[in-house]
Amino acid sequence: MEEGGIIGQLGIDWKLFLSQAFNFFILLIILRAFVYKPLLKVIKKRSDVIKEGLEKALEADNRLKEVDIIAKNKLKEADQESIHIIKNTEQKAKQLEQALRTKLEEHQKELMNQAELSYERQLQEAKQNVLKNTSEIVKKLFIKVVELKPESIDEALIEKAVNSVKNEAK
Repeated sequence: MEEGGIIGQLGIDWKLFLSQAFNFFILLIILRAFVYKPLLKVIKKRSDVIKEGLEKALEADNRLKEVDIIAKNKLKEADQESIHIIKNTEQKAKQLEQALRTKLEEHQKELMNQAELSYERQLQEAKQNVLKNTSEIVKKLFIKVVELKPESIDEALIEKAVNSVKNEAK
């Protein structure tokens, strides 16, 4: 059997087959030049855009994590600062309380001193009144004792009695 005969028996015309194969390769070249390459470019651009989007998403995720860490650190700092402020406020309150207590104690001491001074003054005034009245009482007493001779009562004697009473009172 001949080769041409087998191809012929299959119903293939080799001239037609060659022309169709030639047309197919021309169509393949045209499609490759005008469709396949631009389509590959579009696919590559989209792929690049997708990769860029994924990279940006990863970068944004990393930045978000960094911002979250920074925010947590700032919150910790704010907590520590608020604790420090509270402690300072407590210390100032204790100092103010101590100062007020000291001032109150000083005021109480001053009032006690004033009361003691007032008491001493009143005591001295009372002693002076007693001594003044004592001389009058002694004089009257001597007059009563020596009713017969009131001229014999001497002022010096009265003064001496008053001085001895004063000395005993001190």
